[in-house]
Amino acid sequence: MTPYDNIAAAPQADLSGKPLVDGFGRTVTYLRLSVTDRCDLRCVYCMAEHMTFLPKAEVLTLEELDRIASAFVGLGTRKLRLTGGEPLVRKGMLDLVRSLGRHLRSGALDELTLTTNGTRLADFAGELADAGVRRINVSLDTLKPDLFRRLTRGGDVGKVLAGVAAAQAAGLAVKINAVALRDDNAAEIPDLIAWAHGEGCDLTLIETMPLGEIEADRTDQYLSLAAVRRELESFWTLEDLPLSTGGPARYVRVAETGGRLGFITPLSHNFCEACNRVRLTCTGTLHTCLGQEDATDLRAVLRDGADDAELARVVREAVLGKPKGHDFEIARAQPAVTRHMSTTGG
Repeated sequence: MTPYDNIAAAPQADLSGKPLVDGFGRTVTYLRLSVTDRCDLRCVYCMAEHMTFLPKAEVLTLEELDRIASAFVGLGTRKLRLTGGEPLVRKGMLDLVRSLGRHLRSGALDELTLTTNGTRLADFAGELADAGVRRINVSLDTLKPDLFRRLTRGGDVGKVLAGVAAAQAAGLAVKINAVALRDDNAAEIPDLIAWAHGEGCDLTLIETMPLGEIEADRTDQYLSLAAVRRELESFWTLEDLPLSTGGPARYVRVAETGGRLGFITPLSHNFCEACNRVRLTCTGTLHTCLGQEDATDLRAVLRDGADDAELARVVREAVLGKPKGHDFEIARAQPAVTRHMSTTGG
């Protein structure tokens, strides 16, 4: 018997009714849930080389993560994405995925997915598929072993490629996420797209975001995806698609490769007007905007003994105060927010 048997068997409070709507009329249906701030890589644009990670007592237990996620499902959330840090380094992660899978089986949840760096995916792909996960995002900025090792401060791209292959063998759809870096992988972007499409994977390009203090100069790293798209259109045919996967990406089909390509452009093209997402950190802090310092402490609510109705009330109040949009500007001397992406949840 696992700690989750009691959770799965216990009746869930009825938190249905009015959807989660913010003060600008946007309905929140997507929760990104960070299960850990720890990661086995140290990507140069994501975190400092010598990170200080959170003590265990500050991190939500798996049962607490389950309870908060389930409260969101009861309030109309249709998509849960598990993130980190690197989610697959969290002990007991598969137990959490299996437990949350009950919401898929009940029909209350449309999708349970995760974003991973892929280094441990070969070990977990089959179990993720068995638990109800149907697609995943894998972060991969380069196929070049030396460059991958430098960007991740010691990572092995071979492990990631093996993880992608294992995920596909398990029946998982894989989307590749690549951060566009002007001085590192800009010239490789077409090859990376062609490789992903050749492997049957969608690929999404992401502009680097000013989150947290890092050693690198983001002004040097920043590459506008508007410029990347113009470059790609000089030799490929990009056909706009009305596709939405619940996130901020805008999609095109590359006629020559037959694959889909997404663009996430927090700086060159703001996507806030249709934002349906909120993020919960592994410490239980609810952020309703990636690029603002808003915060609601749900860990304190839980550990003070709140029942499900009180938890739902606090969540509703937090979402009602969701900011209109982020305030990213790459050239600022200070980051838009002080927390690292690995802390917020990627």
